[in-house]
Amino acid sequence: MSKSSISEPTRGFKWIAAILVAFYSLVTIMPLLWIVATGFKSSADSIAYPPKITFQPSLEGYVNLFTTQTRQTKEFMAANPPKNWYEEIVHSKGMVIAGPSRFGERFLNSTIIGFGSTFLSVLLGTMAAYAFSRFRVPLKDDLLFFILSTRMMPPIAVAIPIFLMFRAVGLSDTHAGMILLYTAVNLSLSVWLLKGFIDEIPREYEEAALIDGYTRFQAFYKVVLPQAATGIASTAIFCLIFAWNEYAFAVLLTSGTAQTAPPFIPTIIGVAGQDWPAMAAGATIFLLPVMVFTILLRRHLLRGITFGAVRK
Repeated sequence: MSKSSISEPTRGFKWIAAILVAFYSLVTIMPLLWIVATGFKSSADSIAYPPKITFQPSLEGYVNLFTTQTRQTKEFMAANPPKNWYEEIVHSKGMVIAGPSRFGERFLNSTIIGFGSTFLSVLLGTMAAYAFSRFRVPLKDDLLFFILSTRMMPPIAVAIPIFLMFRAVGLSDTHAGMILLYTAVNLSLSVWLLKGFIDEIPREYEEAALIDGYTRFQAFYKVVLPQAATGIASTAIFCLIFAWNEYAFAVLLTSGTAQTAPPFIPTIIGVAGQDWPAMAAGATIFLLPVMVFTILLRRHLLRGITFGAVRK
């Protein structure tokens, strides 16, 4: 029987693959670049037709995003000249700054709810996955399928019952309510992903630790968790992306105190309707935490789950 061999790709094939990857990357990143560019356009340039690729950069969108503005008489504006650069931008439109906008509060809500639910999802998911992986749990397969089935259900199917339940127990428009809800939704994904990673960790490591006098919890904390760092990092990123971008539950269950950025950004209204530069600026800022979080965890994402392990 002849052994199959893997031949080295030809130079032409490598060039074709590189061109395809570059083209795909350009197509996927173009909408993002357009949003970032729109955040630095003026209101007129953002709705110009045909769309402007070259334009005079302006911070009008960011100023509109972080401030509320009102129109005043020429006499009032003459008596109160602008004191800094962002007031000059507002004065150029015949308006004055009335105070800060609510974007900062909504962004903070997204941070609290997103990272809070991610922490709980990963914490509870890691412990549940370890139990399913290492112990004899009665009806384990049925329980795992039940956990997975909660992920199959569309959110709109349970939106009304959750709304009524939250209103009855006083969790509507609260940080705790949204954190618990997003944790419950993410928990199925967390358990299934982490169980797969923990299954790949040899049991001999824990058995050796137990022989050396470690307790079961110490073996889990000092042996399993470091080996499962890659899985935990990957799971945390997926959970954060869902909680960070979630829109339907945020619209239905929040309106003021705990409202997150996704339902707030589309409601930004300018002088002549939708303020597209401010919306693009808000979307750009909203993207940054997830991007930074992913970059910080890239070291774990690039490591193998059994890095340094001895094959069984």
